[in-house]
Amino acid sequence: MKQFVILGGGYGGTAVIHELFKGHIPSDVQVTLVDRLPFHSLKTEYYALAAGTVSDYELRVPFPNYSGLQIKYGEVSSIDLSHRLIHFQQGDPLEYDQLVIALGCTDNYHQIPGAEEHSYGIQSFSAVREAYLQLNNVKPYGKVNVIGGGLSGVEIAAELRESRPDLNISIIDRGSRVLGGFPPKVSGYVTKWFEEHEVATLSNISTTKLENGVIYHADGEIASDVTIWTAGIQPPALVQNLAVEKDRQGRVLLNAYYQIPDYPEVFVCGDCASLPFAPSAQVAEGQGQQIAQIASSLWRGEEPKLQRLKLKGTLGSLGKKAGFGLMGKAQVTGRVPRILKTGVLWLSKFHIG
Repeated sequence: MKQFVILGGGYGGTAVIHELFKGHIPSDVQVTLVDRLPFHSLKTEYYALAAGTVSDYELRVPFPNYSGLQIKYGEVSSIDLSHRLIHFQQGDPLEYDQLVIALGCTDNYHQIPGAEEHSYGIQSFSAVREAYLQLNNVKPYGKVNVIGGGLSGVEIAAELRESRPDLNISIIDRGSRVLGGFPPKVSGYVTKWFEEHEVATLSNISTTKLENGVIYHADGEIASDVTIWTAGIQPPALVQNLAVEKDRQGRVLLNAYYQIPDYPEVFVCGDCASLPFAPSAQVAEGQGQQIAQIASSLWRGEEPKLQRLKLKGTLGSLGKKAGFGLMGKAQVTGRVPRILKTGVLWLSKFHIG
């Protein structure tokens, strides 16, 4: 029996599974999903869990339930590409004939001293639970600083403002404005929303060091009861430790079929893959579908045919009543993008599995 193994049950990994089981899987192929958790979690909504406006139960989605799908739970310690083995912290290794690495991402602390030790991230379920405890234990009028003014930083700051109107909240960013990757109109709308809701946006500040209760930068220091880190992501250590070619962000360089060139039996999906798109759940899902299509073609002995990966846009929330985004070339702000994001979340939650 040939082993087709998927590492990671996030957006990319579950997309691979759904697409595979839409078609015919050869009788000599066993599809196995490996994950450390017994459910898929809606990572795009982690900011709301951290802010305390949703429970973690609301963000859990059962893994796909297909006859023929095997699920193995465990913490992976290493991947042996040469011998086609996945090693676990406990238990026997797992052999594979084909592998999809879809392990998501972890925080990138940019080698800033104390950043990992004195801030809280939202890149894993366990991390966001800890962030929730810290944020909701802050005393009234405490100071919360969010380092990083991108999409994640903006969403958690806005959600926390609605959850804890008593707190003093600031977003600290090294750029000249929040949402530097978005057009000025969208960034301006978000900045105005923060002004109206008394969230400070501190621009052109490069953090140099973190200590307990203090954020240091080139021109001084900022007191902080709790610091949330949203200032960048990188592939997890498992991927960083692979002896393969990577781009400047540490993501694995791939061929046209998302395979590692020296190990064509290995696909890389989502945040771990070097792609011409910013990492996102949407990219991971689209790429996961294509990886399944490629695998199915290879099983049939056919040359894979792929269309260009097309993205529908990016949506962000400002609490429960406002939002922003890019839909193609259209810039949208206000209540409509928030409603649209709610619809996307509903589809993710009730149409997976």
